[in-house]
Amino acid sequence: MLLLITCTLVTTLYATTITIANVSLPQIQGALSASPDQIAWIVTANLIATTVTIPLAGWFSNRFGRRRCMIWGTIGFGVSKLMCGLSTSLTELVIWRVVQSSFGSPLTPISQSVVIDEFTGEKRGVATAIYSMGVGVAPTVAPLIGGYVSEEISWRWVFFILIPIAVIALIGVLAFIKPDPPREEREKLDWKGFLSLAIAVACIQLILDRGEREDWFASTEIILEFCGAIVFGWIFLAHSLTSDRPFVDPRLLLERNFVLGIGIATVFGMLFVTPMVMIPAMIQQLRDVPEFTSGLLIASRSLGTMLAQVLMIAFAHSWVPRPLFLIGFGAHTIAGLLMIQFDMNAPLSDLTWLMIMQGFGVGCLWVPMTLVTFSNFAPSRSAEGMAIFHFMRSIGSSYYISASFIVVFHTQKVTYSDLVHWVNPLDERWRLAELPPAWDINSMTGLASLANEVTRQATAIGYINSFQLFLWTSLFAYPLIALIIWPPKGHRPHD
Repeated sequence: MLLLITCTLVTTLYATTITIANVSLPQIQGALSASPDQIAWIVTANLIATTVTIPLAGWFSNRFGRRRCMIWGTIGFGVSKLMCGLSTSLTELVIWRVVQSSFGSPLTPISQSVVIDEFTGEKRGVATAIYSMGVGVAPTVAPLIGGYVSEEISWRWVFFILIPIAVIALIGVLAFIKPDPPREEREKLDWKGFLSLAIAVACIQLILDRGEREDWFASTEIILEFCGAIVFGWIFLAHSLTSDRPFVDPRLLLERNFVLGIGIATVFGMLFVTPMVMIPAMIQQLRDVPEFTSGLLIASRSLGTMLAQVLMIAFAHSWVPRPLFLIGFGAHTIAGLLMIQFDMNAPLSDLTWLMIMQGFGVGCLWVPMTLVTFSNFAPSRSAEGMAIFHFMRSIGSSYYISASFIVVFHTQKVTYSDLVHWVNPLDERWRLAELPPAWDINSMTGLASLANEVTRQATAIGYINSFQLFLWTSLFAYPLIALIIWPPKGHRPHD
């Protein structure tokens, strides 16, 4: 049990840092005198570093051993968190966020591979449920803590408060994680495969994050990034199919449940973080809701997640994956149907129930995803397979959040252009007595107020369209669920 708690705590470190700083971005922007475009690099750099370094988890484990990786990863994470809090400029903060992600992101697949290998048979379901409770709840509680700390103390303490947790996690790793057996052969890193994948992934992320601002292919930067994604993506694919020991072994994809599990995890990644980012952004932008209230709204999702995880633990021996998938993704589909009916004045109570429902769906999905993905998987490849699993989930999250904001920004521009055509001083409706006095189109103040309202309405439509995208994305999981083979047939050799 202490080993399980340690692995959960190590993973929680990085799971927490993904969301804890998001609600503090306005304070960081003011303190470091950054523009909105510049402050976005705090999030963008973190996402790029995460997606680039997660695939290294398999090689790190094979080359140095899982225990050693967890020790140095936890130490590096804690030191980089300290430096993030001590940063005096945006450049420093972005650099240390990259370092933090580089040390922290491989901890998730490595820790989960330890849980998968140490708990076999009937114990695996219970262990996975306990592990996923910590992993699933932490990102939802983190914004509440971050919002409170940044308002009451300083944005710097958003980073400092994770350092004691890193120390406790390090003690747990030293005490309870068994040393890896000695290896005669030290696997070499496939630099060509790693660098080509890293550059391709980074180029796509930059295109998604900056494309709308730079007017897409009218920008030389976007064209160069697009060419980089194509060229290095092709190099990675060709090299992986022809190399004897590629960075990502395509032979792992011969196992059906593993491929289906990765596909389901990718869809899950798209849906997992999106409401925690989009809904608080919407109410903060359109209704000027305080940071702590936004954090409280996100934290309410943990109630649903914890309820689902308690059920997972209680009935771990009797659950089968397919019904759990249907319940979990069904909750996301229902949440999507509710979100497309929202407007900027939706009551916070309705948003809270929506977050709890979505959290319940998340809690129902962690266990079956893990069990199905690795049901027929060779234990000797668990760290490598777990790295691919979390890489695709991370890619799904980071790319999808960027795509959702593209929908918001693009819809906002198009809708604003359409709505302003109705603001015509010759239209008799603008002379009605029922109109608010602030919307007097005969004065500059009235026109400014009216323009602000048109902007708010256009932005609200943009968020609703992003919720439409969320709804349709949730439907992609159902065909994959139908193709799962259960009960599993046992692992086949991949070597």
